[in-house]
Amino acid sequence: MSVPSLLVIGSLNMDIVVQVPDHPQPGETVLGSDYSLYPGGKGANQAVAAARAGSCLVQMVGCLGSDAFGSQLREAIRQSGVGDDGIQSVDGSSGIALITVSRQGQNSIVVSPGANARLDPDRLDRLLSPQVLASTQLLLLQLESPLPTVIRAIQTAQTAGIPVMLNPAPFMPLKWEVLRQVRYLVLNQTETAGLLQQPIADVLTAQNAAAALYRHGIPVPIITLGELGVVWASAEGIDHLPALGVEVVDTTAAGDCFCGALASALVSGASLRESICYGAAGAALAVTRVGAQPSLPWQPEIKAFLGTHSGGG
Repeated sequence: MSVPSLLVIGSLNMDIVVQVPDHPQPGETVLGSDYSLYPGGKGANQAVAAARAGSCLVQMVGCLGSDAFGSQLREAIRQSGVGDDGIQSVDGSSGIALITVSRQGQNSIVVSPGANARLDPDRLDRLLSPQVLASTQLLLLQLESPLPTVIRAIQTAQTAGIPVMLNPAPFMPLKWEVLRQVRYLVLNQTETAGLLQQPIADVLTAQNAAAALYRHGIPVPIITLGELGVVWASAEGIDHLPALGVEVVDTTAAGDCFCGALASALVSGASLRESICYGAAGAALAVTRVGAQPSLPWQPEIKAFLGTHSGGG
């Protein structure tokens, strides 16, 4: 593998996207637009977001199928500068995501993991050479990979002294002893509510939730709130960044863009607040465009956007 500063372990999917007037209710059929194909997957989206948003090296570990989607997905991340030495091709289909996007820009997603399910802990161990671990400054994870693999990755990073950023999406419960090995826990309102078993309705309840996560032993819990901005807790206290106002077109990759841009800024040496501002700016740009990876902005765009918006760190 090439020498990475940021290592992303996660999923690669082909997104099949249909625009709809409104999301269908159970038992309802709605007519949508012609479908579009976009490279996606939370792992790939976050890796591409980081590579485009910063100057750090980004390497990805994952699995692709032996189908045409697999070749297209590999080429897509390569074009954004993500190292793909750690992405293995396996027999069978690549992962896909079926996405409907409403006229309000809100999305609904169903994922078929395909080859992503083949990234088991043993395969991960073979891909994570001592050289790769020695050069990694931050490990970025999501939950579209098998849960035992995510846990193994966290444990491996802990042993190697590598800080971990975890975006627990799609949400599934993790034990607190696992979560306490994560330095940066990046959640949205739904994921926070699922973890703490309490609703997150506004900035105040989100700040209380961030404080609760910090008391549980998470060094830096970060909660994204969409149009309400971002709240986070750390040893320096609790803080809030208001949203950067834009016209929303498609929220599909907003969370992934935030995580990737945030991670790239941290690896590059920015402060926590500066990094969160940078991630928020990237996400704000991403929601103004259709698609997952096609919507992810490049570094000059993010810097220009921050230059015209207050609160940019």
